[in-house]
Amino acid sequence: MSLEEIRDRVAKAEAEAGRAPGAVTLIAVSKVQPLERVEAVLEAGHRIFGENKVQEAQGKWPAFMERFEGVELHLVGPLQSNKSRAAVELFDAIHSLDRIKLARRLADHAQERGACPEMFVQVNTGEEPQKAGVLPADADAFIAECRAMDLPLRGLMCIPPLDETPAPHFALLGKIAARNGLEGLSMGMSGDFEQAIALGATHVRVGSAIFGERDYG
Repeated sequence: MSLEEIRDRVAKAEAEAGRAPGAVTLIAVSKVQPLERVEAVLEAGHRIFGENKVQEAQGKWPAFMERFEGVELHLVGPLQSNKSRAAVELFDAIHSLDRIKLARRLADHAQERGACPEMFVQVNTGEEPQKAGVLPADADAFIAECRAMDLPLRGLMCIPPLDETPAPHFALLGKIAARNGLEGLSMGMSGDFEQAIALGATHVRVGSAIFGERDYG
């Protein structure tokens, strides 16, 4: 499937949900994708990309940013505390804020730089023990602590369990965001982004549907 087809599907989902055109930001998740595929999407005019790992992004994006203006990078994977400084320097948004230790590190780096990426708190809506994210019951308190550190919270992010219908998880994320006065909802991937848009997603993270299946070697 092409970038243009995904853009059309996003626009159709926005219209069907009664959302304004352009209300949803399409993040092209380029993790583990060959450089030529990423370059083709850049050549097609797309500028908003997601990466899972700081180190991979450091090796891939500086050269592209020299060639293509206006690139916006989103970290959509787990962030280790020891990579937090590099993440603050490289990314425009971080979607995986999930623990107080990391929040403190990010706040310290932001104070040093005088600038900070937009932050999304990752919520473990399925309460899966193997998955990162703040538990739903702890989300309100965590959001308040992050705000006390002056972190620029844009919204919330979730990754629903693979074996469950995603809609209830998207709805839960929306409720937590609404009661905390957060507008950003980073939810929905290649297989379910239309459902996410119907339930209020402001950012959808689409990878394989744009670039093709990943080859992890």
